[in-house]
Amino acid sequence: MNIPFLGGRRKKHGDAALAADPEGVAELLSECELLRSLAAREGVPLDDTAASLEALDQLLPRWRDDEEVLPWLGNDAGLYLGTVIVRTVPGAVWQVWPGDRPVVRLLSGREFDVVTAGQEWAASGVPELSQLYAEVAEA
Repeated sequence: MNIPFLGGRRKKHGDAALAADPEGVAELLSECELLRSLAAREGVPLDDTAASLEALDQLLPRWRDDEEVLPWLGNDAGLYLGTVIVRTVPGAVWQVWPGDRPVVRLLSGREFDVVTAGQEWAASGVPELSQLYAEVAEA
């Protein structure tokens, strides 16, 4: 994920920029417009809960036939998974790796690459988003 204005701030100020406005970063990463639009068309409300991840897992994967949409949807699915984790798992926060790749860092210090997980889900449906959430929530 390339967020030029975020990347520039990080290079100039390091991770202090993220620490200074974690809610702003979380809000930016939670947009997931393509996924939210697709889910709305299918009647699946995305309310940032684990139940919404289960509902996404039940969607028919019509997007897999569209080579242009697939990577974007996978990115959004990963960011949405991360959003649910950050909003519902105590101590979970967003962290951005070099190259502007967002990950979720758990209180234990474990980092979870949600974008890669979302891309795998979009491409194959495995592992399910709800399953990934359950594994992270237990950690």
